[in-house]
Amino acid sequence: MAAVQTSISVSAHKVQRPRPLFARLMSDYGQECVIIAAILLLFVAVGLYNPRFLSASNLNTIFAGNAYIAVAAIGMSMVIITGHIDVSIGALIGVLATISGTLAVSGYPVWMAWGAPILLGMAANFVVGWLVAYARIPSIVVTLGMMSILRGGLISVTGGTWISGLPKAFMIAQWKPFGLPFPIIAMVVLTLIAAWWMRNFPFGRSLYAVGGNPEAAKATGLSSERRVLAVFVIHGAFAGIATILFATQLQVIQSTVPPNLELTVITAAVIGGVSILGGSGTVIGSTLAAILFAAIGSALIFVNVSAYWLRAVIGGLILITVLADMIRRRPKT
Repeated sequence: MAAVQTSISVSAHKVQRPRPLFARLMSDYGQECVIIAAILLLFVAVGLYNPRFLSASNLNTIFAGNAYIAVAAIGMSMVIITGHIDVSIGALIGVLATISGTLAVSGYPVWMAWGAPILLGMAANFVVGWLVAYARIPSIVVTLGMMSILRGGLISVTGGTWISGLPKAFMIAQWKPFGLPFPIIAMVVLTLIAAWWMRNFPFGRSLYAVGGNPEAAKATGLSSERRVLAVFVIHGAFAGIATILFATQLQVIQSTVPPNLELTVITAAVIGGVSILGGSGTVIGSTLAAILFAAIGSALIFVNVSAYWLRAVIGGLILITVLADMIRRRPKT
């Protein structure tokens, strides 16, 4: 009898044994670990081929110069997790950058030039979110319409002119607190805050329920409409912050929509592990994917390959990622 009890106790102890750290990381952050490994492998391989790839100036371009894409991808990840999408993000950033730069050169206080993109981004996406959540119009339709309005309006009003003479105090992306470029600090801090909020706060966790199984979420008393609207507004705030980082990189701002920006932001979220079907993924993955894209684009130049191949590489990664997600979600028989 004592032997049997001892055996049961040992078996229970084995069952309750915590998983190894590596197993937990791969289970919870498998996609993120894969992207980190890809980034490190890319840096080592291209650095050995052409040491200039690892120069301080090029690393600054990869990380700081593309931080605004990672910040925009944070909000996009939240939108996709809830089962929706926003193809107007590129046009919105182009319009907000023009407004911000115009305020800066017109003599308005710098804080207004920084605050306007955030507030206007939230306001624009409040309209989008309301139409999606309460008018029940598919997000792809609403955001396609918004993209056309913003693109057409921007070119009609500005003619694509350049905004120059930006005040030095406005150029926050060129600041280096603690010796680090401000965009990198903003990217890391915002990513960690967003990831922590989505993992530890009830509202953040509920986004996964809304995107993964809307009917079940509604049955438990969750208001999917309120959460979808809130997520689009939060997405607008991140778009505004990304705009500030984008608009203050250089001494001039062109009053046009950055080419393919919306596709880059969406792709960063998807390849970062956010399921295009909603309900799963992390903002950490989207940030890492944005860095990976920037590194691939730079690497192609340093190995004398046309940068146009970057779109082909990203397209292939999208297909592989979506296919893997579909296989993972397939019911097990």
